[in-house]
Amino acid sequence: MGKGRLSGAVMAKGLASVVACAALFSLVLASWPARAQTAFDRPGGDYFSQPITSGDPEDCALLCERDRKCRSWSFSYPDIEGGSAVCWLKNTVPQRVPGNCCISGVRGAGVIEPRVEGVETSIDRPGGDLRNFELKDGEGEEACKAACTADNKCRAFTYARPGYTGREARCFLKKDIKPPRRKAGFTSGVVR
Repeated sequence: MGKGRLSGAVMAKGLASVVACAALFSLVLASWPARAQTAFDRPGGDYFSQPITSGDPEDCALLCERDRKCRSWSFSYPDIEGGSAVCWLKNTVPQRVPGNCCISGVRGAGVIEPRVEGVETSIDRPGGDLRNFELKDGEGEEACKAACTADNKCRAFTYARPGYTGREARCFLKKDIKPPRRKAGFTSGVVR
């Protein structure tokens, strides 16, 4: 009789563990689309805004974490008129909409940078410049990478978003591969 009770208790604990794991897994899946997303805005629900002089979206996510009223946030990159980046805290979780102006997320998610092969998001490779030039309106890191690929002397590149090194986007072609440094608003890559 003691063995039957023991195996029943072990089975009950095992079943409780399976149920707890399934519940945790479903919570993870439910929160998956709520992570911070680059190139998305969450219009509406604003109750507070603040300039972010660092230009780093992680500082915006941190502001939300520290404010009990905050449920979600949007970070607007610096504008080409010389204005600084702005963090918008929200007391709701509005639907996200595509927008290259912004990164948005929900409280607790932090900033999740996209992973694209050959492209280092939020990375600068200072030094080793071959040359640099202003990009035309609408050109991004792909145009900078293509310019590096087309130049036999270029080994790496760094793209700076508008507002981070001047009014316009700028492409830095590198003759040397320098160590990467985290820096918001910059995208780098090694070509050869």
